[in-house]
Amino acid sequence: MAVIEAENSKLLEVSGLSMRFGGIEALKDISFSVEKGAIFSIIGPNGAGKTTLFNCINNIYQAQEGDIWFEGQRIKGLKPNKIAHRGVARAFQNIELFRGMTVLDNLMSAQEHSMRYSLLEAAIYFGRCQKNEVRCRDEVEDIIEFLDMQNLRKKPVASLSYGLQKRVELGRALAMKPKLLLIDEPVSGMNSEETEDMARYLLDVNEEMGVTIALVEHEMGLVMDLSDRVMVLNFGNKIAEGSPQEIAGNPEVIQAYLGETQKV
Repeated sequence: MAVIEAENSKLLEVSGLSMRFGGIEALKDISFSVEKGAIFSIIGPNGAGKTTLFNCINNIYQAQEGDIWFEGQRIKGLKPNKIAHRGVARAFQNIELFRGMTVLDNLMSAQEHSMRYSLLEAAIYFGRCQKNEVRCRDEVEDIIEFLDMQNLRKKPVASLSYGLQKRVELGRALAMKPKLLLIDEPVSGMNSEETEDMARYLLDVNEEMGVTIALVEHEMGLVMDLSDRVMVLNFGNKIAEGSPQEIAGNPEVIQAYLGETQKV
């Protein structure tokens, strides 16, 4: 596989990415990079191309033009599961959990790529199978404790509130042991208390677990509080990138996204 000569600080690099659906150009020549250890936010009005960009990064959509590099290696064109195995996890805007399964089992399902044993070992639950399952169970229990879900571990996901289901979605992504977490609108539909809780968990994931985060979000207070850098999309175009303070004062951003009279 080709390797790009990238600066060590750059975990993800996107270059000249364009995505078309028929005659609709959803992304137009988008380029940016995400530094290791950063929280990088992507904002813009509905239909700006934010979720499409995430779908291109983990190859749910195959962009027609441009390139994507992760840890200096080209990942564009790899299957989504191969990209996940390299350390890129995704938490979705629309909750994609197994609703009939418990919180614990949902998180265990994300450990599949870590399981290394034969069919015979699985059938008799012996050797590597037993050791792998114990190790994965311990890792999942650590995540459950990290996200304060100890009292929920045996509850079916369908019985939980929306805010708690979003926390389980985050936990399942973390169970994949990501280096980069793509998280799409983590606080959409949440009340103020749930939003504050999620903001705290995201900071802890970034600072204590050392996970780099790329975040799509409409809640501007959360974006401005958490982000190291912010990129703004509008109708598939990148119109700005900078620190939260720079973005908050950018006239083009204010006009396109925040409204001319609204201030951050």
